[in-house]
Amino acid sequence: MCTVCGCAEGETQIEQSGHDHDPGGHHHDHHHGHSHDHDHAHGHSHDHDHDHSHGHDHAQHDHSHHHQQDHHYGQGPAGAHVPGLSQARMVQIEQDILGKNNQYAAANRRWFTEHHILALNLVSSPGSGKTTLLTRTITDLAGQVAMSVIEGDQQTANDADRIRATGVNAIQINTGKGCHLDGHMVGHALENLAPEDNSYLFIENVGNLVCPSAFDLGEAHKVVILSVTEGEDKPLKYPDMFYAADLMLLNKIDLLPYLSFDVEQCIAYARQVNPKIKVLQLSATSGAGLEQWYQWLQASQLLASVGH
Repeated sequence: MCTVCGCAEGETQIEQSGHDHDPGGHHHDHHHGHSHDHDHAHGHSHDHDHDHSHGHDHAQHDHSHHHQQDHHYGQGPAGAHVPGLSQARMVQIEQDILGKNNQYAAANRRWFTEHHILALNLVSSPGSGKTTLLTRTITDLAGQVAMSVIEGDQQTANDADRIRATGVNAIQINTGKGCHLDGHMVGHALENLAPEDNSYLFIENVGNLVCPSAFDLGEAHKVVILSVTEGEDKPLKYPDMFYAADLMLLNKIDLLPYLSFDVEQCIAYARQVNPKIKVLQLSATSGAGLEQWYQWLQASQLLASVGH
């Protein structure tokens, strides 16, 4: 188990090519464990060694749950509890994992800067309308700017197939039991995706408002999508994500007449967590507010094009 976020280590699968996608849905396996050089000529040596120091012997699967008084999740410097690991050891493992990830992310960021690519990390809970918003954005901006997509899901290529149906190139990353993308996975995907210079790269992260907040992918901005069908207190429940995001898209506002959702309170909560967060209200279905989103993208791309 990863002590940073609690997700189990699994087999990550990255499609070999977004251009030559197998229509039968077959994915080429890249077994990730994390340990290789990553300096973006994008030459990864495929033997990742996710240094997670798992001291579990799962051969007998004897999870008998004897811990009663010692399960203090969220307490201590590691903010978690793993039987057999001290708080100090968990903190060290977390620092090692995030430190290595940040090296990969920095290499990604240098590459994006050199090629004037606006890379956005789209994060949300499942069901927020993230993929619908993305397909609508791609359709509306077709012919105006080059775009490509990295899709992150635990299983299936359904979302990547929806993106490819718009004519835009997409690579699927299936994280297995993992609950977030990391800088290393994105670096591998870039080798096959080969996004154009002066383009938009949308990275649709695994649906989860917890773990992706801790993992830099090299993006210019984290964009958190929150649907009005969710509670307005989500920013308080998941503060790390809203603190890490530069932009909150409040989606599905066309449904507001049918819901008891307090828009102003939700925005106030988001700004309580992150006073600098920008908020846009929109609907990917009706099109309301999308022009503001597209203007934000254009302004952000201008900054990317001059290396900021």
